[in-house]
Parts: sequence; C-alpha cells; structure tokens
Amino acid sequence: MSNVALPVLSGEGGLSRYITEVRRFPVLKPDEEFMLAKRYQEHEDPRAAHRLVTSHLRLVVKVAMSYRGYGLPMGDVVSEGNIGLMQAVKRFDPDKGFRLSTYAIWWIKASIQEYILRSWSLVKMGTTANQKKLFFNLRKAKSKLSALGEGDLRPDQVKLIATRLGVEEHEVVEMNRRLGGDSSLNVSMKEDSTSEWQDMLVDDSDNQETIVARSEEQENRHHALGQALSTLNARERRIFEARRLFDEPMTLETLSEEFGISRERVRQIEARAFEKVQQAVVKNIREIEAVH
Repeated sequence: MSNVALPVLSGEGGLSRYITEVRRFPVLKPDEEFMLAKRYQEHEDPRAAHRLVTSHLRLVVKVAMSYRGYGLPMGDVVSEGNIGLMQAVKRFDPDKGFRLSTYAIWWIKASIQEYILRSWSLVKMGTTANQKKLFFNLRKAKSKLSALGEGDLRPDQVKLIATRLGVEEHEVVEMNRRLGGDSSLNVSMKEDSTSEWQDMLVDDSDNQETIVARSEEQENRHHALGQALSTLNARERRIFEARRLFDEPMTLETLSEEFGISRERVRQIEARAFEKVQQAVVKNIREIEAVH
C-alpha cells in the first residue's frame, strides 16, 4: 500500500488544481469496486489498491473541507485524510456488503481528527469527552445559528450552543476564540468566479440502506462492548469504566484511595482490563458478523 502514488497537493494555492486532478479519476461502479477489492484482499495487487484509493480521493477532499475552520494547512489535512483512506482500503472486506466509501469515511475522519488534536494545544484546556465534542461540533452549531462570521458570539448564542452541546458557556467562548474564523464550502473559489468549492465535489450522501446498515453495525459494536465488559471482575470493570468510559475520567489517585492500592497498581489494572476488553470486543464482533 505504501507504494501507491497519489496526486500532490502543494499548499493552499494548489487546492483548486488538486481538486481538478482528483476529479479525473473515475468513480468505480459497484461491481468494479468489488472485484478490485477482492483482488487486493487476496493478492495484494498494488494496481487494484491504486484504483481503489484514487477513485475515492474526492471523498477525502470533501471530508477535509469540513475541517477548514481549524486554521491548519489544507495540504496536511488532505494528506492525513489520504492516510486514513489507504488504511481503509487495506482493511476493507468487500464480502461484508458495504461500499468502500461507507467504510472509508470513518477512517478518513478519524485520521484527520487525530491530526487536528495533535496540532492543537488541547492539553491546556483538558481533553474530556465534552471538550472534544465541543471542539469538533462548534462550527456545526454556529452554522445552525447563522453565526459563522469571525468575532465573539452573542451571549444568547453562547447560551444556546452550550445547552445544545452540554458544556459550560465559558468553554464555548474560549473554544470559539481559539478556533477563530470559519470557512464555508459556499465561498467562491476565485474572486472573479461564481463557482463554489462544493460545486467541485460529488454528493456522497448515504442512502437509507447505508444508514440502516450503519445503525445495525453500531448496535453490534455496542453489544460487543457490553459482552466484553462482562469478562472483567468487579474491580477491573470499575477501574476500566471510571478511566475509559466516563465523560470526566477519575484520577489514578482517587481510585487508588478507593481500593487501597497504589496508583501504579491502578494503572496496571486499567491496562490489563483494556487489553481484555479489546480482545473480547474483536472476538464478539467477529462472532456477530459471522452470524450475519
């Protein structure tokens, strides 16, 4: 997969040229995609991988464009998305019945979001689940209020967003100031052009069948997690849930006092519990998917 050559995006100024270039790669028909995926799965054919990747580069651009408001180089964002796409192609199983785009979009988003989190100094603000949710959903919330312009939000807007996202009002203000201005897919590509960025992108919206399938997959994973937790003893489960599943994770010190053990011992139990849950989840998901 590492030898798959991709078009190069050179800086912000090259975005228009890059989009034009990736649009030259044809969108695969379902049967073409299936055969190419099988060829790569069974023979690791680099030519099959190249066609699968290049036919979905426009999907990466579409996803990457939704993260333009984070002030990071677009070339880096797209490159990270492409890494996610290649990981998706590597792991894609065409026999599951899903299209590659449905599977790949989660890998693309995950790769981009990890890059953004690495690039922003979130440590100064904390990394709770609520703050991460605010980080990645503030722009969407502002869009619904038609508040995508630069500058501070009005008090009523801050209050409404805080309520919707379940965070404190001061967190909304601080995050909005850190993120600065936002960009939209509706802006013109050039000053003298009526074409918008979104005009260059295909509509990869999920159909009803895909939405139902994804819902079923999420339900399967939720069930698998529940089954995995049952493999832990009471202490392991308490520590795992307190450290990994709570919106506000408990500290090692608090848990060490609760159980009368050292913080290092709590850390060891957490690591062992995580490994057990991970193995059990994988096993349960495979069993569930085998039934289907």
